[in-house]
Amino acid sequence: MHKNNKHSKGYDFEQLLKTSPELETFVFINNFGNVTIDFANPKAVKSLNTALLKHHYGIKFWDFPDAHLCPPIPGRVEYIHLLNDLLNASEVKEDITILDVGTGASCIYPLLGQSEYGWHFIASEIDKQAIKSAEQIIAKNKLVGSIEIRFQENPQNILTGILKPTEKISAVMCNPPFYKNETEANESTLLKQKGLGNSTDKVSRNFSGTAKELWYPGGEKAFVHNYLYQSSLLKENCVWYTCLVSKTQHVLSMETSLKKLGATDFKILQLALGNKISRVVAWTFVK
Repeated sequence: MHKNNKHSKGYDFEQLLKTSPELETFVFINNFGNVTIDFANPKAVKSLNTALLKHHYGIKFWDFPDAHLCPPIPGRVEYIHLLNDLLNASEVKEDITILDVGTGASCIYPLLGQSEYGWHFIASEIDKQAIKSAEQIIAKNKLVGSIEIRFQENPQNILTGILKPTEKISAVMCNPPFYKNETEANESTLLKQKGLGNSTDKVSRNFSGTAKELWYPGGEKAFVHNYLYQSSLLKENCVWYTCLVSKTQHVLSMETSLKKLGATDFKILQLALGNKISRVVAWTFVK
């Protein structure tokens, strides 16, 4: 994990329970004598994440309908720290504004980025119910002046219709839908459940997630290549475009496409959480 990630040494349940006593319902000692929660239980995961946000990031209110994606905090804040390093290396250090594509009902990246680095955010979303939840979280944490929600009217658009033609921002971040359809998402979830020791054939996502959050026609590859093209239409509007990419085989095609689109730099930022390795792909058109 990044040196700035507050979760690199695991969870201090003793401290978390002092901040959020309601977490105690889900805490137990496992067969190895470790204090933990059942990570296959969506309610336990949400309660843990709520406690982490309150204890480490000063987010006093964080609630949304259970059907929506409940993001793991350590991985989300890792992306924030990697992006901060990228901006610092490019000497982008003042008046930072980030666009979070598909912020979701949890509004997680803006909350973390604002707490850790004081960034301002534009948060886009295609789901009006998710927007309603995100706006409530923003208002109750008194962040209206720091986070602006924008509705994306066309689900096929990613940047078009959100970034204004003359608008200048520091970076875009994005955690795209991974799957092509519901069947592919369910197959992946069942495999994950077995890995957590749950042998049931009933799909139960420990991080939940709606259709709009989990799948996109053509899957991750189709989404990211649409994103690449739209970024090329706004070359002067943003210093760094970035995207979390789950499948390594998509990275080479992204680099090839970006060369054709006129990108001047392309970077792969490793995102490692325990045994799980992912990556953030970053590109710019700035000369």
